Amino acid sequence: MATAYLSFGANLGHPREQIERGMKELEARGVLPIRRSSWYETEPVGRSDQPWFQNCVAEVETSLTPDDLLRVCKEAEKAVGRVPSARFGPRHLDIDILLYEDQVIQSDALTIPHPRMHERRFVLVPLLEIAPDLKHPVTHQPYAEVLSRLDEGKKVLRSLINES
Repeated sequence: MATAYLSFGANLGHPREQIERGMKELEARGVLPIRRSSWYETEPVGRSDQPWFQNCVAEVETSLTPDDLLRVCKEAEKAVGRVPSARFGPRHLDIDILLYEDQVIQSDALTIPHPRMHERRFVLVPLLEIAPDLKHPVTHQPYAEVLSRLDEGKKVLRSLINES
């Protein structure tokens, strides 16, 4: 079994319910949750004319290859109601593969580590909540150091209501 870290976000409909449904869709496809962060309310990145997001990060185990994991993430998004939309726009569910073991992958379909995770508080804050010692697989720089220097100006607030 391989360990991966996935980021979940939604800002349309009932975001938490949709994220929970997405996690169940993944579990039904062999992506088993190990740990999950708290819920975070996060300011949109890229387009400010939309509702804030609900976000969390999960550590998962799977026997799927990285490409197959991407495929089932897209299937789960679609099952929850995601349709093609504007880049950085509102969505019912977004699932990103942040890390997969210590692998580094660069293809037309998939880049691991996620190519923008080092720029996003809404990813790093929940990721480091559940895995504070993670390091970049190539540079070996701790993600905690990356976060300490990140000033993107976007708010990431731990939700006061953090039921699982």
